[in-house]
Amino acid sequence: MTPPVSPEGHPLTVVVVGATGNIGTGVVRALAADPRVGSIRGLARRRPDWAPPKTQWRQVDVGDAATDLAEHFAGADAVIHLAWLFQPTHDPLTTWRTNVAGSERVFRAAAAARVPTLVYSSSVGAYSPGPKDRPVDEAWPTHGWPEAAYPREKAYVERVLDTVEHAHPQMRVVRMRPGFVFQRSASPEQRRLFAGPFVPGTLLRPGLVPVVPDLPGLRFQVVHTDDAAAAFVQAVLRPVRGAFNLATAPVVDAALLGRLLRARVVRVPATAATAAVSALWRLHLVPATPGLLRTVLRLPVMDTARAAAELDWVPRYGSAQTLAEFLRGLREPLGAPTPPLAGSLPGGRLREVATGVGSRP
Repeated sequence: MTPPVSPEGHPLTVVVVGATGNIGTGVVRALAADPRVGSIRGLARRRPDWAPPKTQWRQVDVGDAATDLAEHFAGADAVIHLAWLFQPTHDPLTTWRTNVAGSERVFRAAAAARVPTLVYSSSVGAYSPGPKDRPVDEAWPTHGWPEAAYPREKAYVERVLDTVEHAHPQMRVVRMRPGFVFQRSASPEQRRLFAGPFVPGTLLRPGLVPVVPDLPGLRFQVVHTDDAAAAFVQAVLRPVRGAFNLATAPVVDAALLGRLLRARVVRVPATAATAAVSALWRLHLVPATPGLLRTVLRLPVMDTARAAAELDWVPRYGSAQTLAEFLRGLREPLGAPTPPLAGSLPGGRLREVATGVGSRP
């Protein structure tokens, strides 16, 4: 197994692919604060107005087949792959080119550049449907749910990584599988990606939302960006391999959401909720697909014991605190100085409407 320093004993050089997004910003902050890390190469499609310590930015699109990724990985001790395109949901071929073909380019370039450690951000979405009343460990099947692009692509990339890992046993491969990841600065981006321009984030405050729907299967897990980032850094520094589930406690359900919003919980059939989302998506009023909702209702509850044991990982933020910070970010959209996490886009919500709400990235 690869030790947490380079063979020469100098501080680590870590490449972060997709360094300006929700998880990426947290990972860069955590790497920059660790004295064992000497330099960070942040790869992103758009260069940010952000200058964290130790970090050099490189403008790279993993979806571009002409890009020589191995050149950017040369001399690195570890590559952390986070880049992922959630939109456009009305054009899944575009997301496939970046998420699946792009991930394969990253993996093969890391092997070609002889990078000792590859850490990939998979997801709870890669898992096959599973139980809600008991947690499953990392051995649960990762076949996703075929109805939505996100779990379909996450599951396929797991298979691609199986092949790369088998062909390059000298490269230490770690797969992180977090639940839903939130931080305040990412709230505006997440509202744009999943709820769209017509959701009034300023009204999502306790006492103003009258009802929280209680859908059958609505039990999911969250993790704060900073907690997830801490686990990613430990995956670089420790000689571990394989998959790690990441989530905080407790499991989120309608009752917890109702308490956070001081709203009444009302039982709603899943068929009615998915029919409503389907109609809104087809009318280009929301970017999230009905298949994504059905995926959430089928996700298993994850056991995080392996991360605790092998990464010494203990989340600092509980579910209620994580979600409260996310909701505050919706009401007060400050964002962050990176293009994905901008508090607002030039042209505001009218520009979001002009993109077709899920029709273009």
